[in-house]
Amino acid sequence: MTTVIDGRRVAASVIEAVTAASAALQSDTGIRTGLAVVIVGNDPASHAYVSAKSRMAKQCGFHSVQHTLPEATTQEELQALVADLNADPAIHGILVQLPLPRHLKAEPVIQSILPDKDVDGLHVVNAGKLATGDLEGGLVSCTPAGAMVFVRDTHGADLSGLNAVVIGRSNLFGKPMSALLLAANATVTTAHSRTKDLAAVCRNADILVAAVGRAEMVKADWVKPGATVIDVGINRIDAPEKGEGKSRLVGDVAFEDCAKVAGVITPVPGGVGPMTIAMLMANTVIAAHRKAGRKAPRF
Repeated sequence: MTTVIDGRRVAASVIEAVTAASAALQSDTGIRTGLAVVIVGNDPASHAYVSAKSRMAKQCGFHSVQHTLPEATTQEELQALVADLNADPAIHGILVQLPLPRHLKAEPVIQSILPDKDVDGLHVVNAGKLATGDLEGGLVSCTPAGAMVFVRDTHGADLSGLNAVVIGRSNLFGKPMSALLLAANATVTTAHSRTKDLAAVCRNADILVAAVGRAEMVKADWVKPGATVIDVGINRIDAPEKGEGKSRLVGDVAFEDCAKVAGVITPVPGGVGPMTIAMLMANTVIAAHRKAGRKAPRF
């Protein structure tokens, strides 16, 4: 019987632990965990994401600050705000919502955030710490960190003897996911568009993670019987059965067919997605504990 992971339930348990850790830090030290979210422009999807993050921060008991900047904001103005937040002792985490308007360069902004406050885990210092196996010193990118919670819940913390395949080599997900699996002692293959006989590579995986952005690319005959399948893709496809012009969300995995073969599988929506915001909150409370000189909680 295949287990379908309930990402919303797991995310709720992480948020409960974050809320408790935040309350304990404030009770013991008087320090309230602080998160600043910066959004530039009028993109509706970005505003929806930022609102969800700000609501969750307040639910966790954080000092939550949102900076909404106009579309015409200059590079200098945005980076000046980040510099102010870097210097603000009440702020432990800084998140600049991407994508930025086209006239702004995201990379200099992300790299100007102090690594200790980079709760998105995108700074090169945090990426480097992860690549060298320093999971205690840096902050891990939120989506791979959330996917690893599912892997640990299924297989435990030590993945010795297990083969893991990550389809996708992006800096945002594929590379950090491979590094996390490697740090947990899995034997890891990072596959991508240039991989020869991708289906055969995937069939060897005890843990198969798909993050390519191609709707339902992973078929049932790619999946090793009993494997754990983590689907990170979010794709919108036509759904004429819902009515003219309607669409629905699907992952990179053909869920219905693969669920008949896999031992554990994540759905889309409702799998990895809810974990991303939960791990953002986890990173923020970790950063607050480190700033206070206290042992950071683990999630």
